[in-house]
Amino acid sequence: MRKIQKISSLQPTLAFTEYDIFYQYSQSFFRSELGGIYKSFPFEQLGKELGLKEKSRGRKSFFSVAGKVALMILKAYSDLSDRDLIAQLNANLHYQLFCGVRINPLRPLENFKIVSEIRCEIGRKLDIHKAQQLLAGYWKPYLENTHVMMTDATCYESSLRFPTTVKLLWECVDWLQGQLKGIVKGLRLRMPRNKYSKQQHRHKTYSRKRRRSNKDTRVLSRSLLHLLGKLIGQLQDTIQANSQHLALSILFCKRFSIIQKIFHQQTLRFEGKEVKGIIVSIDKAYIRPIVRGKESKRVEFGAKVNSIQVDGINFIEHLSFEAFHEGIRLLWCIDRQQSLLRKRVTHLAADALYATNYNRRYCHHKGIMTSFVRKGKAAKDEKQRKQIRSLLSKERATRLEGSFGTEKQHYSLSRIKARTKRTEILWIFFGIHTANAVRMIPKMKDKIKEVPLRLTG
Repeated sequence: MRKIQKISSLQPTLAFTEYDIFYQYSQSFFRSELGGIYKSFPFEQLGKELGLKEKSRGRKSFFSVAGKVALMILKAYSDLSDRDLIAQLNANLHYQLFCGVRINPLRPLENFKIVSEIRCEIGRKLDIHKAQQLLAGYWKPYLENTHVMMTDATCYESSLRFPTTVKLLWECVDWLQGQLKGIVKGLRLRMPRNKYSKQQHRHKTYSRKRRRSNKDTRVLSRSLLHLLGKLIGQLQDTIQANSQHLALSILFCKRFSIIQKIFHQQTLRFEGKEVKGIIVSIDKAYIRPIVRGKESKRVEFGAKVNSIQVDGINFIEHLSFEAFHEGIRLLWCIDRQQSLLRKRVTHLAADALYATNYNRRYCHHKGIMTSFVRKGKAAKDEKQRKQIRSLLSKERATRLEGSFGTEKQHYSLSRIKARTKRTEILWIFFGIHTANAVRMIPKMKDKIKEVPLRLTG
């Protein structure tokens, strides 16, 4: 008969125990880049600054205050969709250590919408300037040359189909027709007559053309504008006549209002009049065209951000979905850096858009050396000034502009897929500061103390 060995006799021959493998995972985590981000970011303090709190009643949240902030950092760092992020969190022990959670392999997280819920929760509370004040204070001991400021603006594009007049008008027409059909069906009324079917056929024919003349575009735009105006009138008449039998949702009223505004704007544009604040998307009515003047991309659609950089670390000075001239914001940039780091700016690097006469006089008055091309008579120490200007310009062109490309390619900022204005701002904030946290790793490597591991049972 075969002799059965006891577990106690086998134990010494095992390469490692369950505790040992978890300890080794935690050690490898702190040696990884993700562990470096963990050490270089104040999760708990930022969560409290944002006003996140543990629930005193009801079911306890799966993620702690720090864990929610960590999940947003992980989202930007991994550049994964919400569904894939939760799938990785279930399987990757390093991700779990980063967020301070332990997930039972037999009972994994299945609700990937928790990422969106946390994003919306933080987005409602986010105050960019207060949050950046906290981060600047946390990173300041490890920054050098805090008296040198670099500034430039960039556009973080939203995930949006390229807007054309025909596309926008057809989306409005198609949505109104569907809503009208649903309302009259629910009320058991006859569908009002219009030329939707005819315009649908014309739109399909137009869309299949490889080359579309200006005449074709203008003719179809006129027809769609006429149909859009008729559908708006039919829907308004139907709602007014049956108001006591209808309960319209807030979302319906909001979108209907947006479409009415689009109709007004596009009518003015068709007549050749100038329109300010033009809407380019029904779903994202806050998006405006940002004219950048680049060779490859003349117009971009998303948020324009004026940034300042100190020792390779970027901070948001101004963020807007409306176009603005960054050159007039130089004084605010200087004030923002000095308030963040409590250090007077003595050297400044910016491109030619910032080199206005007013900005030159202000910098001269404050004793700030700039990278601006000299105007007027040369100074006695012109050779040294030229060398400093050259060095500042080179540093700005490589380090600051290079950081914009890095954020867009590797930290989820190439095409932002947020659905609302608040979450899009949050997306940009965490993308920029996740990249900052990675840049802080070598700066803090030899100075930071070992951080205790956050674990939940």
